[in-house]
Amino acid sequence: MAGPAVGLWLFEQRGFADILADVVPWLETFCDPVETKASGDVDFWVRDGSALGLRAFDPAGVGVFFLSEDEEMPAEDEDYSSFSRPPAQGLVVGAGCSGSVNHMLLGHLTLALACRLDALVDFDGLLSSRPSTGEDTGTEAVLARARALASTLPGRLAEVSYDTGGGGRWLRHVGDVECLQAWLQHPDFHLIK
Repeated sequence: MAGPAVGLWLFEQRGFADILADVVPWLETFCDPVETKASGDVDFWVRDGSALGLRAFDPAGVGVFFLSEDEEMPAEDEDYSSFSRPPAQGLVVGAGCSGSVNHMLLGHLTLALACRLDALVDFDGLLSSRPSTGEDTGTEAVLARARALASTLPGRLAEVSYDTGGGGRWLRHVGDVECLQAWLQHPDFHLIK
């Protein structure tokens, strides 16, 4: 089963090999093994959460994580008007499997990488509170819940529209480190499975 993934937006172009030269030695301090694939992507297994600020960390149930370059960034179908310029490059950080521990680790890995690379975080969807039983789950209700949650988070959180195919448009959130830090502490983040 595939797990969650998020994007990192860089506004200064860097060679992916240069990014890995910076990131891989850092990963090796708390991950084992760290493997560079033939494609250039990196797979790694988190063995010590203290490097990410996680004190009580049990690696049981934790799957592989990966870092790759997003070759479709910047995308022609996305609206970057909320930013002074479009992103120059994208990275993808993801978990090989789902589950709350993998979501939590992905969030903290993304936070550390965003700080390290001076990147914004593409949440690959709208941050939102979960609907209550019987609550409307239609498009407008989902958007209203997402906007209500966004208004409570500090930092910068922008809506970016993109093509969904078939002529439709939808939104995803892109935020800064301060916003991600708050989201990681938010009760609705901890309900993610």
